[in-house]
Amino acid sequence: MGIREQEVAFLGLKRRVQPVDVDGLPGPNMFDLFALSAWSSVGGDPILVRKAGAGKGRSPTPTPNRDGGVTATGGVGGGAGAGAAAPTATGGNTGVGRSTLHANKTILKTVSVFLASGKRNSSNQQSKAAAAALQNKRQQRQRRMDELSGKVNPKLLDSLRKKTRFTKDELDALCRIYRKLVSNCQYAAKTLASSSSSAAIAKPHAAVEGIDRIVFRELLHSTFDIVTEEILMERIFCSWDKAHEGLPLRLEGWLIGLSTFLRGTPAERAAFCFRVYDLNTDGFITKDEMFTLLRNCLIKQPQDEDPDEGVKDLVEIVLKKFDLDKDGKVSLEDFMGTVTAEPLLIEAFGQCLPTDSAVVSFFSTLQV
Repeated sequence: MGIREQEVAFLGLKRRVQPVDVDGLPGPNMFDLFALSAWSSVGGDPILVRKAGAGKGRSPTPTPNRDGGVTATGGVGGGAGAGAAAPTATGGNTGVGRSTLHANKTILKTVSVFLASGKRNSSNQQSKAAAAALQNKRQQRQRRMDELSGKVNPKLLDSLRKKTRFTKDELDALCRIYRKLVSNCQYAAKTLASSSSSAAIAKPHAAVEGIDRIVFRELLHSTFDIVTEEILMERIFCSWDKAHEGLPLRLEGWLIGLSTFLRGTPAERAAFCFRVYDLNTDGFITKDEMFTLLRNCLIKQPQDEDPDEGVKDLVEIVLKKFDLDKDGKVSLEDFMGTVTAEPLLIEAFGQCLPTDSAVVSFFSTLQV
């Protein structure tokens, strides 16, 4: 194969070779490695081939001598000088060929080591990720067991002391209450599951750990004297833990919500009431929501032709009081501004906070 044919073959091979790294992405150095092997396969070093061709050339190369003449060297008629140069070129070809073969072997060995190291690194990363996931799963399982047993992890206890307004002893007592409430939930779930007609309803409650709606409503009614409409009871439960709205209350959500419920600042309690009254959680209390909340506040008289008319009039009065920016609905800013000016309006749409006497009675039963 001539030099031109070798160059054409190499250029065609260059277009077909796509260097890749371990992850299948283009690698900057892989083409040079494979290209060197390709040159070896099509005839060796192009410079060496050109030297060999020059030794066999048909045109002698003229060189000047001391006398001003010209002496021809190389070519077919080169005589003894050409004959002496031929073995030297052959020996050079053999030496360079061996060097190229040794270089190719070294390159292939380097590539193999590079690929093997990449596979080892990928395997180590996968092993570390699997170990981290297993450790996280074990920690979550241990946290759930601690919650059910009433124990609190020291780190979690320090975090809860910062997030709530309870002392360490109060937190321990509240954790014991939580354990009793969860036990009541589990007992109620088993009782419902014992009836075949109620089994389908009881399964979702039994599958999730925490304080469910039934036990929570009973606690509000019997312990904190919350006597209000069913819709407000549901909204209080859903607004208790903002991070897990509507789900059974876990230990951390139960304690943080209880801190706001019992010892929250006026701003925190006002924000809690607003979340309760915002029935569709869109960030506003609309006329329709006010109507739903206030329709049972008025005593219906038998002679009233349309009792809802009185509720609509009450809604208009309340809206004028709370709607500070006059956009036809009450935002959180409107609610906070009105309650700050007149604190007694914090429960204007229904009871959702405990009385002061109920709070004092509750803390007296903690025995701390």
